[in-house]
Amino acid sequence: MHAPHWRTPLSLTGHLFIAHVLLLTVALGTTGMLWIVQHEREIDRHYTERVLVIARSVAALPQIHDALELEDPAAVIDPLTDRITAATGAQYIVVADPTGIRYSHVDDSLIGQRVSTPPGPAARGREWTGVQTGTQGRTVRAKVPLFGEEGDVVGYVSVGVLESDVESVAAGALPAIVATIAAVLAFGAAGAYLLSRRVRAKTHGLEPGEITALLEGREALLYGIREGVLALDAAGRVTLVNEPARLMLGLADDCEGRRLEELPLDARLHDVLSGADPGTDRVVLAGRRVLVCNRMPVRVRGEDSGAVVTLRDRTELELLAGELDGARTLTQGLRAQGHEFANRIHTVAGMLELGAYDEARAFLEELSAAHVRTSADIAGRIGDPALAALVLAKSAQAAERGAELRLAPTTELPGALPGALRSDLLLVVGNLLDNALDSVAGGTGDEGEEWVELMLMRHRVSRGPARDLVEVRVTDSGPGVDPALTDEVFSLGFTTKVARDGGPRGLGLALVRRTCEERGGEVTLERAADAEEGGCSVFTAYLPVVEETPRAVRS
Repeated sequence: MHAPHWRTPLSLTGHLFIAHVLLLTVALGTTGMLWIVQHEREIDRHYTERVLVIARSVAALPQIHDALELEDPAAVIDPLTDRITAATGAQYIVVADPTGIRYSHVDDSLIGQRVSTPPGPAARGREWTGVQTGTQGRTVRAKVPLFGEEGDVVGYVSVGVLESDVESVAAGALPAIVATIAAVLAFGAAGAYLLSRRVRAKTHGLEPGEITALLEGREALLYGIREGVLALDAAGRVTLVNEPARLMLGLADDCEGRRLEELPLDARLHDVLSGADPGTDRVVLAGRRVLVCNRMPVRVRGEDSGAVVTLRDRTELELLAGELDGARTLTQGLRAQGHEFANRIHTVAGMLELGAYDEARAFLEELSAAHVRTSADIAGRIGDPALAALVLAKSAQAAERGAELRLAPTTELPGALPGALRSDLLLVVGNLLDNALDSVAGGTGDEGEEWVELMLMRHRVSRGPARDLVEVRVTDSGPGVDPALTDEVFSLGFTTKVARDGGPRGLGLALVRRTCEERGGEVTLERAADAEEGGCSVFTAYLPVVEETPRAVRS
């Protein structure tokens, strides 16, 4: 039994080298054959023209015409043609009469005899060239007629050279032709080898199967993840973008190959993507999306080759965080109420211990009436239980901070709200109230009184298509916002406060604007008409009431 013989598969560069050499060999071989054929044809043409010129020259000699009038023309013509034959290198020169009787020949014994080949067209007054076999062998010959004084044919001249001599001359050029082709083939093979080495260096020694696997793996990696990936070259052109990144940034299908300046990106997003605003986990807005961007420069052999940007969509997370913040506010409000209730219980207990029973009864009646009035007022004017609970909790939170949260006289929002509208209102109201409570925390109200006023109302809008919308207006007694920053206050990341819990700031108002715009509404910032310069900010949000559709994820 023979041992198995394992054949080493040919590499990609090996295939390229062999293919180039084979192609070059076929091309040079074909070129060489055409070259040789053309050379032989050129040699034949040269010798044909040569014997024709000699024949014409002999036919034009006066001595030949004068000799034809003698009784023995051969005595003059033969010596003359012998000298011309020796001088020109022709194989033979024959002068004959129209019937083919020779007057000259290299073989004197054939003079006076008929030629071995018919005169052909020369006897009829026309020149002729071609190849024929005669007494000297196969020759390339020319026949030229001799005309008398009256224009009649009085003979003809036949000149020939051996075809073997012509072939020898043609064959003499073959070594040079073959050497030239071989040199070009060797040069081409060397070039093919260098090219294969270059290809191997460019492909890092990878074989086609490995390249295919690498490409498929890259495609699976880029298009199989939820994060967006954007690749840029050193000039800032987009070289690669996966589908999540395209959707997050709102890019067209033909964005690859275009510069960042040519894409519809806002200024801050452009700065983060281009590296003008460096840093990690940069939070940006792309349309209505909240994105976290990380840009990693790429260097190849020490040179800048561009960058890779990864994008994570935090839109849903921020919305959920806003809703969670509302729930946390409720919890904090209950905690504040519990703390306040404990203080009041301690107060009642002290009164009872001192025997001030009537005062304790009056104190409890006052507290009960105040709590009932506040709860009843909120519940009576805000019909949705979740929204009313949020406002009640914010009221307790404001009281804990030494401020008053009050409802505007025009507040009226009866009945339970649809689920999506309730969720959006909880986010908008919660963020606007938090922003107002942070603003009044500095204690700049009149005579130390800090307040936040909330107005909720449902309108019927008749301009354009008739529709309902909920108006949310929050006014506070804080220092207000600089009018020059009115356009910036809703930008993602804009804040004038320091995070209390170490978390990111500058998201609340951006999410409020995004939520309003998602429903087809808007949010505005103004200064109260009766306020001093820079004081009493008024935030007004409009949320249209739209037909509810099931939605699992906001986008």
